[in-house]
Amino acid sequence: MDVGLLFDLRNPEQWHRPWADHYARTLELCEEADRGGAGGLWFTEHHLFEDGYLPQPLTVAAAVAARTRRARIGTSVVLPALHHPADIAEQAALVDLLSGGRLELGLGAGYRLPEYQLFGADFGRRFAHTERNIRQILRLWEERSVTPLPIQDPPPVWGGFYGPRGARIAGRLGIGLLHISRPLFKHYRQGLVEGGHDPRTARVADLLPIILAEDPEKAWHRVAPHLAHQVNSYRQGSVEGTGRSIPLLTEEDLRDPDAADTRGLLEILTPQEAAVRVKELTADLPVRHLIFWASIAGMPDDLVEENIRLVTEKLPPLLRA
Repeated sequence: MDVGLLFDLRNPEQWHRPWADHYARTLELCEEADRGGAGGLWFTEHHLFEDGYLPQPLTVAAAVAARTRRARIGTSVVLPALHHPADIAEQAALVDLLSGGRLELGLGAGYRLPEYQLFGADFGRRFAHTERNIRQILRLWEERSVTPLPIQDPPPVWGGFYGPRGARIAGRLGIGLLHISRPLFKHYRQGLVEGGHDPRTARVADLLPIILAEDPEKAWHRVAPHLAHQVNSYRQGSVEGTGRSIPLLTEEDLRDPDAADTRGLLEILTPQEAAVRVKELTADLPVRHLIFWASIAGMPDDLVEENIRLVTEKLPPLLRA
């Protein structure tokens, strides 16, 4: 089980820095995390977010692959229903080559109607098309139908799904499940059996809604405005283009342990607290990768650097203890 970081490259207007500087700083942070012992560096895909949410994760993954040496290079996730399978197969192969065989390819269905409209894709059939395109990517590699081929044969592929239907899809495909959930794990194993795969090959990973700080209470007050931006942009994005509306959450809502809607809520923990929490979440599950946010929507640099240092250097020994 390795411990890594996810970068979404958000750059909200209220904390904006020049885009070239923002991307350059992210590459520097990835290099520093790699030197510090990060187990993985992960990137994610969304489109049409006002804060510039990363739209092309494999492009950034290639740049990071060329500037790092040890960390796995992952996507969590690419949206294959928005792309031609051959394009993903080729781009992913190049990331694997540039990284010396360190790619972890996470793929998911997404949830935003405007993104599908942007690419002329069928939102209503996104799960079926996601499954179809993942099969095509795996087939292209297996049949050596694209060149050059990746070093890994094939690179590990993950399904980023958060419901029973998606968990079964990941199982049928024989890929990992990019979600740590005991209730969903049984659906994932069921899918493995349905697809003719050995259930003992099951593997899970996930992005955990946790960042680390030496003083979580002090950090909370500085992170809260950034978290409110992040959570509300996700919430608004989920209904954009549907004619529905959804209320914004306040900073106080985000700390309410009894909130009815807990999507996107964040825990700020010390490394010691996080180790306990992780062990509770992962007990008896075949976990390969733990992923933590590198930054929350442009939060202050000193908190980002502290979080990355604690995730890469302080947390792993506690998890091994």
